[in-house]
Amino acid sequence: MQHDCTPQEIMAVFLARELKDSELLQVGVAMPVAEAAVRLAHSLHGPNMELIFLGTRMNVAHLDSLPMPAFGWDRRVVRWAESYSDTGHRFDRLRDWHKRVFFIGGVQIDPHGNTNLIGVGSEYKKLRFRGPGSVGTPTLSTHVGRYYIVLNSHTARTFVERCDYVSTVGWGSGGADARKKLGIPGGGPKYCVTPLCIMDFTEDEKRMRLRSLHPGVSVEQVRDQTGFRLVIPERVPTTELPSAEELDVLRSRVDQAGVLRRERG
Repeated sequence: MQHDCTPQEIMAVFLARELKDSELLQVGVAMPVAEAAVRLAHSLHGPNMELIFLGTRMNVAHLDSLPMPAFGWDRRVVRWAESYSDTGHRFDRLRDWHKRVFFIGGVQIDPHGNTNLIGVGSEYKKLRFRGPGSVGTPTLSTHVGRYYIVLNSHTARTFVERCDYVSTVGWGSGGADARKKLGIPGGGPKYCVTPLCIMDFTEDEKRMRLRSLHPGVSVEQVRDQTGFRLVIPERVPTTELPSAEELDVLRSRVDQAGVLRRERG
């Protein structure tokens, strides 16, 4: 196990292990951890995965390296890809989206995984902080088989009791059948991954629950940085660290520029 790694690298490796070969993985803009995770999974155990970045669908497992940030806005992926299509966002194929995996961020997240990418403040025209906007996240998160909430920070300003605006419905107001009651077909959020910990959702209430702590992080630290009551099991394990192989591939082939190493834990 490698202890000389950053929280962002731990996050990327955790997500990469979650992804299965032949899955279709969709990543949006400015999500380096998620981008690294899908690229790492594609390199290590998913040669038949298809990646969608900004509407570009590709399979590039044969490449020796494609440094981040590259996907979606580096045209080399078109030149070198085994397959390429510019129809990654076609809404007339919604019935097939249950096969997809998606990743989203948020400026606010509530206890049931509802997220806000719009902004913070009670007056929409005079927001205290304006987010990037929901873009296609409401549609994607509604229909994909599962998605992951991936955050660059973990603070009480982000984890709030109630979002000022909801751009992506997670588990609504809670309950095992929350999405079914709302008529939302997709599988919903599976994990929330942050630089401090991994969180999932309880089976009955679909309330956020602490699943594991990254090395050196305490339960008290996570509790203090979360603005709502987090479900905390009696025993919370430490998040599994990257193996030597995973860290080597991540650094030598995926993240050559060291994007995930700029802030060490």
